[in-house]
Amino acid sequence: MRTITFISLLALSVCCTGPKKAVAQANNLNGTWIPVKQEIAGKELPKAVYEKQKLVIIDSNYIFTAESVDKGIVKYGGDDKMDIYGKEGINTGKHFTAIYKFENRQLTICYNLAGDSYPDAFETKSKPTLFLSIFTKQQ
Repeated sequence: MRTITFISLLALSVCCTGPKKAVAQANNLNGTWIPVKQEIAGKELPKAVYEKQKLVIIDSNYIFTAESVDKGIVKYGGDDKMDIYGKEGINTGKHFTAIYKFENRQLTICYNLAGDSYPDAFETKSKPTLFLSIFTKQQ
């Protein structure tokens, strides 16, 4: 009987390891994020543009505060991809695609504001629809 229970638990844990990675990664992103650098089309934006901005992520929900407040849904895909759906605010009804990485306590997101494909890299030079933002977590 113990053998059957052990094998059942082992099979269950093996079957469930894939989705847990995406959930675990998403949970690492939960919190309040403050931008430390932003650029669009290869041009770095002055700090005055983003110094009062913040991004709050709670599982699959986001709130972005800038000149106004945007709220929506974030869906995490494989290969560190995001689909961002605006539900309230200036981006209501819009869909943005993005890639992201979480390294050295920083969250880097490269958005495609056209939403028609995912960026290939964290590089915006000569790409007018790409927007890059690097965040640190607020303590």
